[in-house]
Amino acid sequence: MSATVEPKTVAPGDGGPLNGPERTFRYSPINYLRRYGAAGLVLLNLTCFFILWELFARAEVVSPLFLPRASDMFRTLFEGLSPGGIILQHVFYSMRMFSIGMLAAAAVGIPIGLLMGASKVMDSIFSPYVWAMAALPRVALMPLLILILGFSDSAKFTLIFLSAIFPIIINCMAGVKTVDQSLVRAGQVFGASKTDLYRKVIFPFTLPFIISGVNQGMTRGLVGLVIAEIFGGNKGLGYLTTRAAQSFNPALLYAVLLVLVVFSLGFVQIVKIIETKAAPWRNYGS
Repeated sequence: MSATVEPKTVAPGDGGPLNGPERTFRYSPINYLRRYGAAGLVLLNLTCFFILWELFARAEVVSPLFLPRASDMFRTLFEGLSPGGIILQHVFYSMRMFSIGMLAAAAVGIPIGLLMGASKVMDSIFSPYVWAMAALPRVALMPLLILILGFSDSAKFTLIFLSAIFPIIINCMAGVKTVDQSLVRAGQVFGASKTDLYRKVIFPFTLPFIISGVNQGMTRGLVGLVIAEIFGGNKGLGYLTTRAAQSFNPALLYAVLLVLVVFSLGFVQIVKIIETKAAPWRNYGS
């Protein structure tokens, strides 16, 4: 006599194979903490920082001329970034100049760095100029660029380009020179051509160095942008910092500095996203 087993119906939330344990794990507080804990900690940290800033400024331990209230800074920031605000128009100008300069520096610097790392002849030709320009302070170039190009966008673009390109070249060159030779020999044993070696072995190995070089180039390029706008024109965030200081407007000055920080972090995040797409294996297990 055979017994008939009726299938058990599992209601949503009763711990079924699809709804129960999986949903409990997915929406558990611990999982939320793991996923969003770091962001929450950063948010809490910044909130405490600005609250302490506000209290310290209200106590007027430091003159309001040098340290405005955080609330005044955020009010100025909100007004400046509103449509037609004074900060917004300068942000777009600086973003355009910085983007063009960085794209040009990456497009020129990455191939030159890879070439210098792969060829001793090219390394010998370019190295004296690369290291000399990398060691030269960028602020020293601005008077020369103004003399040659005048107070134009070309002078600003050139300074951003020169500030960003040499860290990119140096990191790319170092990346190629530190490629594990056992990987190269293994590729040669399997009959890989020079093009295949460069595309499938050397470039993936060098990619972290390229990303590091671009990040360093962005930092240097941002410094070059601010220097160029301070000394060479009447537009941009660098110019706006000078204008705020000359008009004794500390709230505007701090607001622009905060915009510069967010501006820089935004571009760094863009590079991280590109790295994630180009080299997903570097994020394995993260």
